[in-house]
Amino acid sequence: MAYKVLVLKGDGIGPEVVGEALQVLKLVARDSAIDIEFKDGIIGGHAIDQFGTPLPDDVLKHAQESDAILLGAVGGPKWDIPTAEHRPEQALLGLRKALGLFANLRPVKAVKELLAASPLKPEVINGVDLVVVRELTGGIYYGKPSERRNGKDGREAIDTCTYNEAEISRVLRFAFELARNRRNKVTSVDKANILATSRLWREIAGDLAKEYKDVAFENQLVDSMAMHLMRRPKDFDVVVTENMFGDILTDEASMLAGSMGLLPSASLGEEINTAGFRVGLFEPIHGSAPDIAGRDEANPLAAILSAAMLLDHSLGMRSEAESIERAVESVVHDGYRTKDLGVAAKGMQLGCKAMGRLVRERIESFQPESE
Repeated sequence: MAYKVLVLKGDGIGPEVVGEALQVLKLVARDSAIDIEFKDGIIGGHAIDQFGTPLPDDVLKHAQESDAILLGAVGGPKWDIPTAEHRPEQALLGLRKALGLFANLRPVKAVKELLAASPLKPEVINGVDLVVVRELTGGIYYGKPSERRNGKDGREAIDTCTYNEAEISRVLRFAFELARNRRNKVTSVDKANILATSRLWREIAGDLAKEYKDVAFENQLVDSMAMHLMRRPKDFDVVVTENMFGDILTDEASMLAGSMGLLPSASLGEEINTAGFRVGLFEPIHGSAPDIAGRDEANPLAAILSAAMLLDHSLGMRSEAESIERAVESVVHDGYRTKDLGVAAKGMQLGCKAMGRLVRERIESFQPESE
């Protein structure tokens, strides 16, 4: 049986970083005798240019038939037109909703060798190991009405934030279960002093916490959480929050690792694939970085680590995922850097392709010699 993986390279640096991640996946699949069928699709800005829509119907169909999806990034100045009917980011929203990818996992782990790459003091971030669980298919990104219109005082716009109990409960329960496999602590983030949706969120979180008495639980307001992430990030284990808050906090948390170029993500749903695991979409948390697109400067490590998460969460191949993670750690430990990670020793600052090639070489070096 062949597992089906849809590859969506996207815009900007997406094709570059996903290209390296895809080569890593193919290498691991070959060495482990795993049969994976890779299919390419076009989404985002390039899809708008070619098909007039950011998410063509055939790409969505392939996504719904796949065991997992590997994605790069979408968007760029060319399509950043406030009045445009179609925007590249609509492809992501459409995929998440259609596939029911309600839980977005964004792990953040400080790497000892890269502490200097963070703007924070080393003693603050050394030892950080947390994961943000972001609710991904509800909230203000999907609420209706969401529109721009003309009012009596000129142009106006409206967005609506809506959550129901089922949406909140399932992502919170996901976070509690995840914490049981980590350090048994959940921090729920909301804005309950202002927002009705957050007050409902906090109420449901409190109810669920009673079911998970073995898991330490706390509430945090999103504004104070933004401060605490910078002041005492080591105190957090699993952080769970709604869609927009999670989007913002995880970009902030990327500075704990030193660069967005190091952080992967997994978006998981309830549907079980042919491998017996959750269908998922896997992507680096960074954007399309159009300013460096095509210059071989992008950091492929977040995309490569996203490929490792794909193997782990959607195909159940933990040992293969660990081999990728170990290769990335080895490369970083030895001092190799892409431009975003700061100054490297002479001959050790690499471009996107060279970094990807080095990771693959490390993976191969870990393989036992055949007799």
